[in-house]
This record gives sequence, C-alpha cells and structure tokens, in this order.
Amino acid sequence: MDDVNQAVNPKPTITDVARAAGVSKGLVSFALNDRPGVSARSRDHILRVARELGYRPSVSARSLSTSTSYACGLVIARDPEIISADPFFPSFIAGVERVLVAEGRALVLSVVGGDEHEDAVYRTLAADKRVDGVFLTDLRRDDPRIPLLAELGLPAVTLGRTPGSPFPAVALDDTPGTAAATQHLIEQGHRRIAHVIGPLRMMHAQRRHAAFAATMAAAGLDAGLVEETDFTAAHGAAATARLLDLANPPTAIVYDNDPMAIAGLGVAHERGLRVPGDLSITGFDDSEIARYVYPALTSVRSDPQLWGEAAARSLLAAIADRDPVADVDLPPAHLVVRASTGPVSTGPSPSGPAPTGARA
Repeated sequence: MDDVNQAVNPKPTITDVARAAGVSKGLVSFALNDRPGVSARSRDHILRVARELGYRPSVSARSLSTSTSYACGLVIARDPEIISADPFFPSFIAGVERVLVAEGRALVLSVVGGDEHEDAVYRTLAADKRVDGVFLTDLRRDDPRIPLLAELGLPAVTLGRTPGSPFPAVALDDTPGTAAATQHLIEQGHRRIAHVIGPLRMMHAQRRHAAFAATMAAAGLDAGLVEETDFTAAHGAAATARLLDLANPPTAIVYDNDPMAIAGLGVAHERGLRVPGDLSITGFDDSEIARYVYPALTSVRSDPQLWGEAAARSLLAAIADRDPVADVDLPPAHLVVRASTGPVSTGPSPSGPAPTGARA
C-alpha cells in the first residue's frame, strides 16, 4: 500500500515548488538555502509554497550546491562504557539535537577510546567535509585540539573557557556546586570529608577539586582524602572501598558524578553502613535517578540539556560566520539537598559490621 501511495503522491521536487510559486528553479534554490539575491517578500512566498507542498530539500543536494555538510561534530575521547553510564552526555546531546533538528542539521558523533585517536578523527572530519563545525568538550590545560581545529579551519564552540582559545565558549560554572556540597557537609558536622574526582587532566575536574580544597581550607580542614577515577561507577565503587578501608575513614564523600555516588551508596549499604548516619554522600549532575535511589541522593544540578541547546546555537552562529560570536554564561551549578546527607552520627551502626564475604 505504501508503494501505491508513493506512486500516486510522489515526493514534491524543486520543480514543483517553482511551478506552484511561479518563479524559476534557481530562485527557489536561493530562497531555500537562504542565499542573497532574493527579496524578503519572494523568499517568504517560496517558503510558504514549499511548506504547503510538503517539500523537503535533499541534504546531499544542498551539500553539493552550497559546499556545506549540514552536520555538526562531537568527538568524545572516553571509553564507550563511560558514555553509556554517564547521564551528562545523553542530556547534553538531547539539547544539541533539539536545536540542530529544527535547523535541518544532523549531529555526527564519534567516540574514541583515548586522546591519541582524536587528532586523526578531527583531520578526517575536516578533510572529508563531513561536518561544518564541532563541539569541544572535556577541555584540558594547553589543549592540543584548540590549535589543531584552528589549523583545520573548523568552526568550534568550547564547553567552558580555556586560555588562548579563538573559539566562542558556552560556560557553566560548576565550582559553586562543589563548594556548596562541601560546605553543606561541614555544616552537618563532618570534619573528615573525601573527594572522589574524575581525571585530573580535565579542567573541570581540576576546578571542582580546587573548589573542594578551598572550602575545606576555609574551615581549617584537611583536603587530602582524594581518589582520582575515570568517572565510571566501577571506579567510584573501588574508590569508596579504598576510603572505607582506611584506619580512619571519612564520614562523608563528595563525588564528581551521580553514577559514582550511587555506586558508593551501594558499597556503603553492602558494608552495613547507614547512609547518612554513618556516611553522607553527594553526587553531581542531579540525574533523574538521583531522586529515586535509597536514600535519595543529594546532588549538584547543572542542566546539561540547556548547555547543549546553548552550545548548538553558538556553533550555528559561528558556522554562519556571524562575527564575533559572544561567549555564553549559563546559570551556575547549585546544590539539591536530599536524604543521603545528614549530621555526623555519634552512636554505633545498628546494622553492625559487614557480613562475612561482603565485597568491597
């Protein structure tokens, strides 16, 4: 039946639009591709006729006629398992897609196992003209991707600011969130607080740890309990186990994302610890599941979807060569307090020690 319908109602072509609008095919092409040489009145008329006919231009044809791919790139140098478990990137990509789809553009996603493969991926994207611009995430100090993209002539937008970058930035200050989480625990009476962080090669991990250390120092507390991870739940669980195995373990742990915090929550439960009675836990990103675990997770909210939308709009402006494209500052991250944090307990845990054979 679908084949019959397609035969009876063939997909409208640019010729059909030109005929219905009473103009040439060339003028229709100029109007559809937003090129100069068409009056505002004629463009509005042609676009209205195209919509009424249900005409959708071929992306491949548009690319050939305009030397534009109508796609934006996102290269992520992390293990695919980390991407699948981390709530940040799905939300960020959803925000990007919301803007790109409305503009008739696509997102080209490439996940590479490590930094060493990124150079080749960016060069291939540029050489094959597969994307018109890229989103740059997980910024590093003296980031080698900045000069590479400038050399390749690829427009870009960075998630966060980095010194010397010629590209516009969309920034969300995450340090108030980490500082607030740490201060909240201090106000609950905690004095031995640990920080489970992501890879320190990433600037946002450095910023968050600096905020943690500064807040601890302001309270006269030692900020030396630090575990560096790769952001996975498995690394978060292992880091929690190491901290709890200390002769003088922490009474609270600040985690750099929700999956690690939830894994830490599981380790605590497995050892018979009360949360928050024996151990208080905070996460980061305030993913949807944070409010449904037990106890509900205190977490830092950052709104990755809003970040994705803003980054997409900035990149499209940069691709269109609207010079200069101003940096965008989003509302800073803030703490959402739930049941996983509370005052330091002075009594023994009613659960007693962890059962024999309990996994760390």
